[in-house]
Amino acid sequence: MAEKTHVLIVDDEEDMRRSISQFMVLSGFNTDTYDSATQVLPVINPDFDGVVISDIRMPGMDGMELLRRIHSIDANLPVILITGHGDVQMAVEAMRIGAFDFIEKPFDPERLADLVRRAGQTRRLMLDNRTLRRELSDGTVLLKKLIGSSPIMNQLREDILDLAQADGPVLIKGETGTGKSIVAHALHACGPKQGKPYVAIDCAALSEAELNARLFGTTESESDAVFGTNAGGTLCLENIDALEEGSQTALLAALNADERAAVDDQPTFRVISTITVVRGETDPVEKALRPDLFYRLTGLQVDVPPLRDRGEDILTLFNKYAQRFSEEYGCETPELSAADAALLLSADWPGNVRQIINLAERIVLRYRRGTETVTSILNDESGETGTPTADERPLKEHVEAFEKMLIENALRRHRGSIASVMAELTLPRRTLNEKMAKYALSRGEFT
Repeated sequence: MAEKTHVLIVDDEEDMRRSISQFMVLSGFNTDTYDSATQVLPVINPDFDGVVISDIRMPGMDGMELLRRIHSIDANLPVILITGHGDVQMAVEAMRIGAFDFIEKPFDPERLADLVRRAGQTRRLMLDNRTLRRELSDGTVLLKKLIGSSPIMNQLREDILDLAQADGPVLIKGETGTGKSIVAHALHACGPKQGKPYVAIDCAALSEAELNARLFGTTESESDAVFGTNAGGTLCLENIDALEEGSQTALLAALNADERAAVDDQPTFRVISTITVVRGETDPVEKALRPDLFYRLTGLQVDVPPLRDRGEDILTLFNKYAQRFSEEYGCETPELSAADAALLLSADWPGNVRQIINLAERIVLRYRRGTETVTSILNDESGETGTPTADERPLKEHVEAFEKMLIENALRRHRGSIASVMAELTLPRRTLNEKMAKYALSRGEFT
């Protein structure tokens, strides 16, 4: 459910503050009012997710100076100024120095609400982009996106941390939907190239001419090409097996030149390649690349595990995304029965993590109608999750995965209250503590 835009209203006239606030609330916004610019400034910070409305003429610090002060904190925070008759020249100056917009008294409240609505959307988009950039430069955040505590995922995180410190090219292999792009970003963000450019190019999405122009430039200009920037960083070539022979030759030449530049301490790119493998088929990369380029790019390798090999992570992922979509759509999170869990654990998951995310969203959308059980929805979706396989895992693994899920759900429901979880699951404290330690669960994650 979308959050309401937060609006800070600054005006030295009480009646004006009150009337603007009332209309903003009726229009669906949350408001706070202030009678001076100095009063509102302590509330402003770079993470403030709303909009400021301020009168332009106020005693002490006026709206123009408030605008400058706010933009010294965050130049992208939207400020809407209210001007009086004859202040248009001042309002034009305010726009020049970065005001989102201005509105002249007497103003149409509907127009002001529309301005706030657009300013709020702009602010949310900017904060989302800022968060994304922060995440893509923070290895810790990216590693947390690789959800799961199975031994094979713990090993993957360890491999990423080890290989991130190396200089050589890395080949990432995995089935569709396993998270190869996240692994590539994490290798960049956890290593010495962090903070430098990260460039991802899908070799299968561009023609040979487009790809060559992107990588090496054209005869007219090389300044915008990846190998023409001289900025160093990481180059991620997705679907490297789609690279045409001519591009392979040019890439090898560019990498050789980059290597020579490194001798002179010039910035160089680290190359990460990804390839999608199909279960049961031969790895296509050696056949697709010329031998010298193959050995150049594949000295270090990471295999991203398929979901079917990750055991209890299947339930963890489903619950994680079911909760996220339930919050987004404003409904209760569906809880899995033992039969539901068994079906999820035994499914084949050809689409891997991407598939379970899509399934979780569809189940939440259908479950919120209140007319279907999770079991019935899963049975309808059985063609999507893949036909359940024969029980290849020991019964003990299924039981432990389901037990962990029940404890996690109870901790989440009771916001980490151990006493409430003990009562719901009828477990003594010592037993609950032992099981939480066994499954690496901490109450602090749920408070």
